[in-house]
Amino acid sequence: MSIDSHYAHPEVLVTTSWVSDHLKDENLLLIESNEDILLYEMGHLPGAVHIDWRRDLQDQTVRDYIQPSDFASLCSRNGITPDTTCVFYGDKSNWWSCYALWVFRLFGHEKVMIMDGGRDKWIAEGRPLTREVPHPAPSRYPVPSMRRDAEIRAFYEDALAQSRSSRTLIDVRSPDEFKGLVTHMPEYPQEGVLRGGHIPGAHSIPWKQAVNKDSTFKSEADLRKIYLEDLGLDPNDDIIAYCRIGERSSHTWFVLNYLLGFKNVRNYDGSWTEWGNRVGAPIEKSS
Repeated sequence: MSIDSHYAHPEVLVTTSWVSDHLKDENLLLIESNEDILLYEMGHLPGAVHIDWRRDLQDQTVRDYIQPSDFASLCSRNGITPDTTCVFYGDKSNWWSCYALWVFRLFGHEKVMIMDGGRDKWIAEGRPLTREVPHPAPSRYPVPSMRRDAEIRAFYEDALAQSRSSRTLIDVRSPDEFKGLVTHMPEYPQEGVLRGGHIPGAHSIPWKQAVNKDSTFKSEADLRKIYLEDLGLDPNDDIIAYCRIGERSSHTWFVLNYLLGFKNVRNYDGSWTEWGNRVGAPIEKSS
């Protein structure tokens, strides 16, 4: 299946067939990022490197992302330069690959793509996997001058102001999480959140509405119906998306930003693990 040309930025989404044809392209690097970090070792796309969202993208002593100098080191040891096109893919309908892409954009890396359908679609089509770990020649990635926190990232204070001013908040968790009936996804452990519910005024738009059964993204027309026609969003709206820790909301951020062309979407990566534990944070529940 080809990529829908009606997407706002169809160039950032590529098919498994396209990836298969471009495995050996210069200045192109496949990056696998999964929830299950053992999947890469069990088999990955030929030439793909592994970026672990916990080990590689998170500061190990502060709840925050790595600093620009650490990002430059991460890229350098994986042979990435500012001219490298990074094609992300992974499990869970590309939750974590969208998350990794979002972090790369946080540091200003411009050339990014997602392999539509992710790891599951590649395997379902019988395409080859390997256990051979590539060793790209190290590069010299320049240290980014800053993180783009103000542009594509939201913090607690931003989400609170968004709620108080009745601007758009999108909760992309499951309906039961939104209602406050549970504090985690089905079949996932409780992660220490003290209260269930949602940020006051938030809309419940589960991330999964944006994907097909084969983990590919829905068409531009289907996405417009979900977010513009049914929800009533405008591409110029100021929007903050959140979930549990920012991975599912980065998937929705990708949909709104790249596929529908929204201009001002931020990902609240603190999400419900911060909000549900924060002293003084207001919550709503619904039946």
